Amino acid sequence: MLPSRALRPAQEAPLAPARPLIIGRSAALLAICELAERVAAGDAKVLITGESGVGKDLVARLIHFHSSRAAQPYIAVNCAGVPETLLESQIFGHVKGAFTDAYRDKAGILQQAHNGTVFLDEVAEMSLRMQAMLLRFLENGEIQPVGSDLVKTQVDVRVIAATNKDLATAVAAGHFREDLMYRLDVVHIRVPALRERPEDIRALVEHQLARAERRITLTDEAIRALERYRWPGNVRELQNVIERLIWMSAADTVGIEDLPVRLLPGRTERVFPARERRRQRADELFKALTDGSFSFWDHIHPLFLDRDLTRHDLRELVRRGLAATRGNYRAVVRLFGMPDADYKRFLNFLGTHGCVVDFREFRTPAAADGAVVKDRVAREAGPPKGGGAAHPTGSGL
Repeated sequence: MLPSRALRPAQEAPLAPARPLIIGRSAALLAICELAERVAAGDAKVLITGESGVGKDLVARLIHFHSSRAAQPYIAVNCAGVPETLLESQIFGHVKGAFTDAYRDKAGILQQAHNGTVFLDEVAEMSLRMQAMLLRFLENGEIQPVGSDLVKTQVDVRVIAATNKDLATAVAAGHFREDLMYRLDVVHIRVPALRERPEDIRALVEHQLARAERRITLTDEAIRALERYRWPGNVRELQNVIERLIWMSAADTVGIEDLPVRLLPGRTERVFPARERRRQRADELFKALTDGSFSFWDHIHPLFLDRDLTRHDLRELVRRGLAATRGNYRAVVRLFGMPDADYKRFLNFLGTHGCVVDFREFRTPAAADGAVVKDRVAREAGPPKGGGAAHPTGSGL
């Protein structure tokens, strides 16, 4: 999300934080910027919502920039991209010996950002346990590092959270704590999708073209086609399209015929509600994996680590694999183009990031009965000799 209304850094002292560059001309975007500046005057917690790629992090930085904490640290953490065990340590810190490789005490981001701002991106991806720990901190400001029996210190930190999910729906489904939602949602800023503010598209395109190493121009017809497109990937998708045109177009003037086919008039992009978009994305990734266009480790794994896939997206993808293999994780490994030797690596990856799906709901009735018998026999026989790791959801082989 980029307001052309002079959201450029002024001449400041060398150590002063740079003002976030937000480009756009729409009334909705200008209203968000004005609200962010008003909110910055106090210390109220802020919840920023909106689809992926709309620029929620820029709004959080704008609030910090205009606040009295601007000279203090601003630290952001992506709650969806860090395993729960590491997320707890990253936020609250740990003491020496708390776990393997904990060779010294380490301060978490809450302590590092004392008197500053912490931005919790994708906060809805936190586990219920982490939500409870965050709620405790928001209530009393106390930090208890991992491995410590005592509260170590109290800090003064402003918390800004963001999510692309509907928290009320997550609360109703039992995936998010209601008390934490109300604690975070003191000031609510919704960043509209790019399709809701087409007036910003021309400004965004002009800004990216002006900064490009190669100079090209777009015809008015091409710009109008960009303004008509629905942009399900929001500003991030627009930036990628423009970068592609900069380097792929043969001429210095780009016309409508040079645009990607999906952007051409008559090829309308259906806009899905959030849940349907995630399902559609999982369907597309599943198709790419099964037809050989994608491989799990070369494509899906980097997308997840780069925050372009959420835990929910990954779980939906795994669900499609289990549905196709009738609950057989080993078959899912082969279906996703991985060698059989990657079975444990795949399960460890899913388990580490909380993306394991119970295979039993995908079994046929006969297979499910067999799994129940097998589980009963395993329980009566006791734990396996040799201490091997158990499958995260039962047998499912």
